[in-house]
Amino acid sequence: MHQGQALRDLERAFKNFLTIASRGFPVFKKKGRKDSFYLEGSIKILQGNCIQLPRIGIVKTYEILPSVAVKNVTISKKADSWYISFKYNFESYPTEKVGETIGVDIGINTLATCSDGSKFANVKAYRQAKKQLVRHQRAVSKKVIGSKNRLKAVKKLAKLHKKVADIRADALHKLTTWASFKPQHHSN
Repeated sequence: MHQGQALRDLERAFKNFLTIASRGFPVFKKKGRKDSFYLEGSIKILQGNCIQLPRIGIVKTYEILPSVAVKNVTISKKADSWYISFKYNFESYPTEKVGETIGVDIGINTLATCSDGSKFANVKAYRQAKKQLVRHQRAVSKKVIGSKNRLKAVKKLAKLHKKVADIRADALHKLTTWASFKPQHHSN
């Protein structure tokens, strides 16, 4: 982590501890738990899917990156994969209203029921993956703490949890995209 940013984060943590009653004493981040770091400085997005980072060099990404001036980046690790998110200035332009305004009721049996009668099924990603999750959690509990095999089992479990989270996020993304650009006729 960039030392200047680490010190600013530490200062903010102590200010929160001293001013906000519900905040506890700052603690160090443990290795392997929510691994992430922050970079700022001379960050350039190169052609297509490459970004140049200070002290790291050129990093290739899976997605095509927009050609914008980047202020800073946060690189994080989730379930054995690394992700990069960056901050840049974006000017939004007002869009014209395309369809009618609808109400959306978020429920338990269905993910969402709209006032026009459209229904979106709940994906139940956890229920589908429950047997696998139980098996992987049992495998983790049987391994010796601190062993390489436990580390491998924890990674498998983390990947499965990430898969469940990704399925849920995808369903919500599809719902919000549909609501933003609602077609005139929809049956679900």
